[in-house]
Amino acid sequence: MVDLQSQYQKIKDDVDAAILNVLDSAAFVNGPEVKQFETELQEYLNVKHVIPCGNGTDALQIALMALGLEPGDEVITADFTFAATVEVIDLLKLSSILVDVDYDTFTVDTDKLKAAITPKTKAIIPVHLFGQCSNMDEIMAIAKEHNLYVIEDTAQAIGADYKGKKAGTIGDIGCTSFFPSKNLGCYGDGGAIFTNDDDIAHRLRGIVNHGMYKRYYHDEVGVNSRLDSVQAAVLRRKLPLLNDYNAARNAAAAAYTEAFEDIDELLTPVKGDDTTHVFHQYTLRVTNGKRNELQAFLTGKDIPAMIYYPVPLRKQKAYDNGHYNDADFPNTNKLVEEVMSLPMHTELDDEQLTYITSAVREFFGK
Repeated sequence: MVDLQSQYQKIKDDVDAAILNVLDSAAFVNGPEVKQFETELQEYLNVKHVIPCGNGTDALQIALMALGLEPGDEVITADFTFAATVEVIDLLKLSSILVDVDYDTFTVDTDKLKAAITPKTKAIIPVHLFGQCSNMDEIMAIAKEHNLYVIEDTAQAIGADYKGKKAGTIGDIGCTSFFPSKNLGCYGDGGAIFTNDDDIAHRLRGIVNHGMYKRYYHDEVGVNSRLDSVQAAVLRRKLPLLNDYNAARNAAAAAYTEAFEDIDELLTPVKGDDTTHVFHQYTLRVTNGKRNELQAFLTGKDIPAMIYYPVPLRKQKAYDNGHYNDADFPNTNKLVEEVMSLPMHTELDDEQLTYITSAVREFFGK
């Protein structure tokens, strides 16, 4: 699904030198590389504050902690996404409210979102799934009308643009992951939080470091979540290449889409209005009920094809509260039966793309 080794080989000399510099300096935590990466990512995103942290899940949790929410407060997010988004809500004893997504874009259905708001609702977490932004104009209008916070989950969409703004910089807080397979990935775990709000940024910076603003003075309950210097060094060398990486993903996606345009049983990705797409995943919808057969066929040809996600969050054992009505989730119910993602990374070449697309076409008798 990803080819991190080939990507590394192209930047090996720069990355190796950067890592050795960290080792020579012994500034392993909060060293110069972290500070410089923070500044450079702020410039790339055109955002006032970037707060690096240990991973993308921590980023979401710390963002919620910074808002001063109380146990039982409701946070609305999408039912069709990875568990980390709802995991942090429940860990903090908040109440996760799951809603359906748009069938074409996989992002939160804003009508369902609006209908889910109650007097207990305090925040919305739109997930920019698979590489493009949610309908942020509508989400921000809803948030303003109901006085709600917006935390953007940008783990799969860093570098995407929404009406001239970078994903993660539109709401009150944005969060991302630098897991190795992400569009901007390090060589371990890493994450970051973004905001244009000075007061929120101040709280975030304390929370990531044990609630300290002054060493050994703990003003609030915090966590230990820091991006280490080695990972920051890797990210600094990859950040200038992010736009090129995303362009390569778009080129691969265009090749896939062109190859499948005459296959009626396949629905190729749909780009939402006002957003670019950075194709963290290239996700098809197989509408003839043969998704699993197609996956097995491709596996037999040594082509990985993944199903993100086979079970909606509301039906996961950890998060099934028995209060949801299946009829309220028609799109999610279809997607978990239809979606399949093909290999998508920066190193896909014409030979690989031809092999993959030919296999898919063969399955459909094309």
